[in-house]
Amino acid sequence: MNTQALLDKITVLFKEELKGNLIGIYLHGSLAMGCFNPNKSDIDFLVIVKEKLTPANNSRIAKIALSLHDEMSVNFNERGIEFTIILETYLKPFVYPTPFEFHYSDYHREKYRTDENYVCGGLEDKDLASQIAAAYERGKNLYGQPLCELYEPIDSQYYLDSILNDVEGCADEIMDTPPAYLTPTYLTLNFCRVLYYVKEGKISSKREGGEWALTYLPRKFQPLVEMYLTAYIDESASGDKDNSNLDIPSLAAFVEYMKQEIKQSISYR
Repeated sequence: MNTQALLDKITVLFKEELKGNLIGIYLHGSLAMGCFNPNKSDIDFLVIVKEKLTPANNSRIAKIALSLHDEMSVNFNERGIEFTIILETYLKPFVYPTPFEFHYSDYHREKYRTDENYVCGGLEDKDLASQIAAAYERGKNLYGQPLCELYEPIDSQYYLDSILNDVEGCADEIMDTPPAYLTPTYLTLNFCRVLYYVKEGKISSKREGGEWALTYLPRKFQPLVEMYLTAYIDESASGDKDNSNLDIPSLAAFVEYMKQEIKQSISYR
């Protein structure tokens, strides 16, 4: 199954389940921005609904997510899907941090598989501001009207706080005991795209952020960025989930420089 066929299947399944409650399905992330790597990238999307989901909706959507994940794992070398379902009421006006009805990712997969009553929902997530902004500016609508025709754009203060919250949390984790899903590639390229946004106002992919950083950062940090950018782009590699060989001093120096550069740039805005 090719990527477009999988996207078509996602659209059909959610239309069948949500029916008139469904407003739209919006692709964001690497696939929307033209840098999808089938060996490393998840398919990321947002689902907007009119009314709260029922327990029956939640149960069936969990089964849909698991089946899609299993199918993608077979066809795309163990990668999966990640999506969040959001009530329209939190988008007009926009609420930050944004509450959500349902979330699925690889982190929650086993919980959904082993507990039929498990639901990751009814919470707030700062990360959604950056995802919604990316879908608004760079995304693709799989179903429904484009976001720009339905809602006002996300205020830049919320987008900035969202992306800063992500990289600062990742930096703290990776310097301690990094979880399996958090890699130095993710951390390094995310810092690059945050600085790219702060400097030039561009909402970018990790690849675009890394390519920009190679032209901007001091020479001593360029080899580190180039190494992780190459690892990210290399379609033959399956990822860098093993963090045992991290060069912590080099990564720590990079993180400290990026934090200071971002902080200084924000103060000048």
